[in-house]
Amino acid sequence: AARMNLQRPDPDAMLKRVQAEEAHRMEGKFKVFFGANPGVGKTYAMLEAAHEQRREGIDVVIGVIETHGRAETEVLVKGLEVIPLRAVEYRETTIREFDLDAALVRRPTIILIDELAHSNAPGLRHAKRWQDVQELLKTGVTVYTTVNVQHLESLNDVVAQITGVRVRETVPDSVLERADDVELIDLPPDDLLQRLKDGKVYVPEQIQHAIKNFFAKGNLIALRELALRRTAERVDQQMEVYRRDHAVDRK
Repeated sequence: AARMNLQRPDPDAMLKRVQAEEAHRMEGKFKVFFGANPGVGKTYAMLEAAHEQRREGIDVVIGVIETHGRAETEVLVKGLEVIPLRAVEYRETTIREFDLDAALVRRPTIILIDELAHSNAPGLRHAKRWQDVQELLKTGVTVYTTVNVQHLESLNDVVAQITGVRVRETVPDSVLERADDVELIDLPPDDLLQRLKDGKVYVPEQIQHAIKNFFAKGNLIALRELALRRTAERVDQQMEVYRRDHAVDRK
């Protein structure tokens, strides 16, 4: 007789996953607005999502938003509560940073924290903004954030080879993998180049000198492919977990 190929889920693995899911359930949800490049509209999309939640009566606040002087982004900040930035004295200058302690006291349902790969000024509790985010998630606060593909640790070398620019600020891949929801904010290279021409793209100081190289059309296509591939891999993993949990037999 033909044997039915029924794969029973491994009880130990299931127990571990149930325990991990239980711990995860106590934490806040983590949503990442993910893009291939600066200027594709991640912050804008995140603010639009925040307004949508606010219209539904959900308590949403801004922890830190980098508008970089973009008028259309600044318009979307209006009408949302903003936690004032904290002034940090460093080398005779004042740096304004996300105020983690004020956010923990305020404890909104959702907080917006832009630029996940940002390095904090020395003297703050955490060296990296993604560590601030982890602390908030543990208290049950839902975090919306933004990150570009070139900031993922595992892709740092590939991106340097493609663009000739080494991005110094990186985020461990495990942080992105922890996300409950990754929304790809995709913009075709020609549209991005037009936005660049129109002065709508903020260019970080570290790539100012390499702007022509970084935003060369071939690079934009390659970075977009990396972002699309990373997002597709994530969907594949989710499907694998679903199949494993439901013992779906793959034909």
